[in-house]
Amino acid sequence: MRLPYLTVRTRSADETRSLGHELGQLVLPGEVLLLTGGLGTGKTTFIQGLARGLGVDTRATSPSFTLMRVYEGRYPLLHVDLYRCDTLHEIADLGLEQMMEPPWVSVFEWGEKAGPLIPTDHLEVEFAWDQTDDDTRVLQFRPMGQWQDRMRELSDRLRAAASAEGAG
Repeated sequence: MRLPYLTVRTRSADETRSLGHELGQLVLPGEVLLLTGGLGTGKTTFIQGLARGLGVDTRATSPSFTLMRVYEGRYPLLHVDLYRCDTLHEIADLGLEQMMEPPWVSVFEWGEKAGPLIPTDHLEVEFAWDQTDDDTRVLQFRPMGQWQDRMRELSDRLRAAASAEGAG
């Protein structure tokens, strides 16, 4: 059975990092992640955990002014922040096509801006504040293409991580 999407709630930056860490242990070379959602909803915090899950030794930081950063881990991690990009042409000029293939794992903050430049096979993660609790973030994982076949594994890992965080 395929999961159309997965919703997970986090109640702290540590929980958000933990989910990123679990995904970092699961991703494979050539995979693309789109992170969407408003300012301050936890996208960069999630990437910090993702980088740690990929074995990156340095702390991931937002590349808002440099647009992209590369981190060395089990696979090279490309972290792109499209917040300051206004047009699709601007994004295309970054020349990211080769970095969305193996051995790279590519993560795009404000990924919705990249639209048609993104491969069919990708995982979108939408970040939002919970409407009833100011301390809770809602992360919705939406699989596209081949990611649909991996959602059960992703669901099991993320739910286990969320349970472990809640327990202790």
